[in-house]
Amino acid sequence: QLVESGGGLVQAGGSLNLSCAASGRTLSTERMGWFREAPGKDRDFVAAISWSGNRPGYTDSVLGRFTISRDKPKNMVYLEMNNLKPEDTAVYYCAATTEYQFGGPSSVNYWGKGTLVTVSS
Repeated sequence: QLVESGGGLVQAGGSLNLSCAASGRTLSTERMGWFREAPGKDRDFVAAISWSGNRPGYTDSVLGRFTISRDKPKNMVYLEMNNLKPEDTAVYYCAATTEYQFGGPSSVNYWGKGTLVTVSS
């Protein structure tokens, strides 16, 4: 099970921190990540990290602004989001895959229910 928290409303240029609590079979996966789905758009990859803490990866649009991290003893994954832009507005989903890399939504084995991030201009 994956449970997200930390979404909300923020002004452009502001910051938010998302958290994802992992439990059960999700703890046996290889890699954790975040996807987002804006209104009327596809669900897209945002960032990922392995449970070992290696190989962080980001989509180009968030490089330098978002940071993914994990706390393995606490079974938590975090997404620190800075300098937020209105185009970052979306529902953010925590995800887990048993594969070496996320290959898109079809590679996800487990999804959280999502948390809404709204960035006002």
